[in-house]
Amino acid sequence: MSEAVLKVDLPGIQLFRRGKVRDVYDLGEHLLFVTTDRISAFDVVLPNGIPDKGKVLTQLSAFWFARTPHIVPNHLVTTDVAQFPPEVRRHADQLRGRSMLVQRAERIDFECVVRGYLAGSGWVEYRDLGTVCGAPLPPGLRESDALPGPIFTPATKAASGHDININVAELAAAIGGDLAERLAATSIALYRFAAELARQRGIIIADTKFELGFLDGQLLLIDEVLTPDSSRFWDAATSEPGEPQPSFDKQYVRDWLIASGWNREPPAPVLPADVVERTAAKYREAYRRITGQELSS
Repeated sequence: MSEAVLKVDLPGIQLFRRGKVRDVYDLGEHLLFVTTDRISAFDVVLPNGIPDKGKVLTQLSAFWFARTPHIVPNHLVTTDVAQFPPEVRRHADQLRGRSMLVQRAERIDFECVVRGYLAGSGWVEYRDLGTVCGAPLPPGLRESDALPGPIFTPATKAASGHDININVAELAAAIGGDLAERLAATSIALYRFAAELARQRGIIIADTKFELGFLDGQLLLIDEVLTPDSSRFWDAATSEPGEPQPSFDKQYVRDWLIASGWNREPPAPVLPADVVERTAAKYREAYRRITGQELSS
């Protein structure tokens, strides 16, 4: 297995922001997104990463960006390093397969979450109150059950720490009712389209989150989209409601960390080689199933 890429070094290129996973560089009217193999859990970046994770997130996002402009345009310009600006192309070896040149947009600072199944914090709230983000649901649903239809459950976008679920009324109060309705309709349309395509390829998209922004007054889909880091992907062949589902994401890492007794405070423990390898295989399998292709090196 190849080594994880935890950091890229681009001398002469201005760093705009370094996130838990992605490094963003300022190219003026464009931004350069570089997705590393870093992995975080419980809001802590782990000391070792997951090989090829950044390539999966980048290339799967590009797959979805190419298939959803009929719903909403997006910020992607190209993932082809040969088409990047000259000052960036000299770093091609670090960037190939894990970087996107994107239009610079004004981000709407709310997560646009869509849930098609009862899982995670949605299940916990439903179990206790019969609601998800304040919206009542029919009684008698089990964990991992399909909802009657996808629901829009926005969240605040925290600079650090956990995002906080809010209801649509709170979103409307913050950004206006018309824009809130537009975000909801766009997000649900994206989810329905993606869920149908993925289901045909043996993957259930239980839930996902989108980010949107504006450029010259036009609404754009931005950031990453429909990846194992922003979605819950389940195996359609083995999914069984009534309990948590194995997923093609970092849940395996979370489970190992919980079992290790880690107190969720930095520093995090180093992941064993077998946990790294199995998690990497889950990410690659999600990409392979959804796209029908092998990951590009």
